[in-house]
Amino acid sequence: MTIPVEKLREPAVRAFVVAVNANDREAFRRVLAPGATMSDDGSERDLREWTEREVFSSHGRMEVEGEDEDGLGLLATYTNDTWGSMRTVWRFTVEGGKVARFETGQAPVE
Repeated sequence: MTIPVEKLREPAVRAFVVAVNANDREAFRRVLAPGATMSDDGSERDLREWTEREVFSSHGRMEVEGEDEDGLGLLATYTNDTWGSMRTVWRFTVEGGKVARFETGQAPVE
């Protein structure tokens, strides 16, 4: 079962998912805090390079299956034209209403 994006608790996380799903680079940049950082499967990545490759040029999209009580952690099926679909976990740090950091990776197999 999926959670409609508009029901996500944390406004910055909601804006992040909306921007990804709309493939909207400008909206995505607006949701990020200056100097935002990220990691993928525990490895630090260059945020601009990674999002261009894994989100925008490959048409990434998130279907949220669950969220933590604080709204800063998501379980989602992430799909893009390069890798297809995979279950992923996302953890966000929000400062001043903007995403200052996100960490993503494949969800553990249940």
